[in-house]
Amino acid sequence: MELFGGIEAGGTKFLCGIGACPEDLSVASFPTSSPDVTLEKAARFFREQAGTKLSAIGIASFGPVDLDPASETYGHVTSTPKLTWQNYDFAGAVARTFNLPVGFDTDVNAAALAEARWGAARDVLDFIYLTIGTGIGGGAVAGGRLVHGLMHPEMGHIRLPHDSTQDPFPGNCPFHGDCLEGLASGSAIGQRWGEFAHDLPANHAAWALEAHYLALALATFVCTLSPRRIVIGGGVMQRDFLFPMIRHQLRSLLNGYIPRRALIEEIDTYVVPPQLGNHSGVLGAILLARDAYLKRP
Repeated sequence: MELFGGIEAGGTKFLCGIGACPEDLSVASFPTSSPDVTLEKAARFFREQAGTKLSAIGIASFGPVDLDPASETYGHVTSTPKLTWQNYDFAGAVARTFNLPVGFDTDVNAAALAEARWGAARDVLDFIYLTIGTGIGGGAVAGGRLVHGLMHPEMGHIRLPHDSTQDPFPGNCPFHGDCLEGLASGSAIGQRWGEFAHDLPANHAAWALEAHYLALALATFVCTLSPRRIVIGGGVMQRDFLFPMIRHQLRSLLNGYIPRRALIEEIDTYVVPPQLGNHSGVLGAILLARDAYLKRP
């Protein structure tokens, strides 16, 4: 049986895995630093754990990235705020290091693939996957296929209503200031309140504001993409009390305009956490590796 490697490349950490499904997954995690240093750690893990037995490697990368196979910069990280990774040939570097087929997509698209295969979206063909962590990203699946296009969805950079009298924080996105990521990411929470999200108590004012911004975003996605389910992961969403707050505000914001049972009577099963936990992204990377292996010349 083929053995696949997966790299979930996040802005804060890399998660590398080897396996073919959730039951036989081996993983290692380390901080994201410069490309050369980080990829050397990934290469050491794969060589120590699998030797020469890997058939392909998949990369689930933070973005933005170039996903157009016809582009001269396919497989590159593009305009990321992480300066050492800007315009870096990520897929090419991994292919040259291992001389293996390489699958490449965004971290959130890969997580969506895994949740569709093994997790919270197994029974639907149209859904979105969001991660609320250091940054915010989203992947969309329509008719069972990932949505690409001009590049890939950048759900974290939609603009939101921002009442600066109620929330004077200007946002911390270096490109847009107070977009969704600039107002509601883990890094935004830390800058606004002076503490990491996981250190804030459940009764802190941060959480009502966070639920408000996330519900505004979900209302936009419901109206534009019409997903049959919304799966939300990431470090910020480890605070489980956020889910009922978001569901309540989402239903209120839509105000009965979309009269579907999922949004009225079954909201608890409409906005849900990932079933694969923190392994959605790396398992999705393994699915990207499998697809690259099957498509090899």
